[in-house]
Amino acid sequence: MTQALSEQLLALATDKRLTVTTAESCTGGMVAAAITDIAGSSAIFERGFVTYSNQAKHDMLGVRTETLDAFGAVSEEVAREMAEGARSAAHADIAVAISGIAGPGGSEFKPEGRVCFGWSSSKGTSSETIEFGAIGRDKVRQASTEHALQKLLNAATLL
Repeated sequence: MTQALSEQLLALATDKRLTVTTAESCTGGMVAAAITDIAGSSAIFERGFVTYSNQAKHDMLGVRTETLDAFGAVSEEVAREMAEGARSAAHADIAVAISGIAGPGGSEFKPEGRVCFGWSSSKGTSSETIEFGAIGRDKVRQASTEHALQKLLNAATLL
């Protein structure tokens, strides 16, 4: 499914002359890898950002310390700022951001499998939280990658 989504994204974004970027935390670059696994991806993808720590989110994407302190890294507020920061830094048409708790672990307030997504384009910035549940680290990361690719594809469709 990941390859098919990446191929669809490449075809659509190439046709529309759009560029995309990624800002990833819990997926550690899996979305960027899925895109760049497809030959010709350099037509739509120049760079992505793996910002695993809060400091990296701040330094590379401009996520405000106040936002991180108030809401924590796994929040829609941070995911939105990550997406906006990545889009700006990469000079891209569309950005997706992912921050979550892949597991194992989590807490009563932020359980394993909670992933926050943000996406940004000229149409605006949005976010959502998906509760994948405690399905295991690998499955949370894979499901997050597929969801992010679908969100990029949806955003490209609207531009």
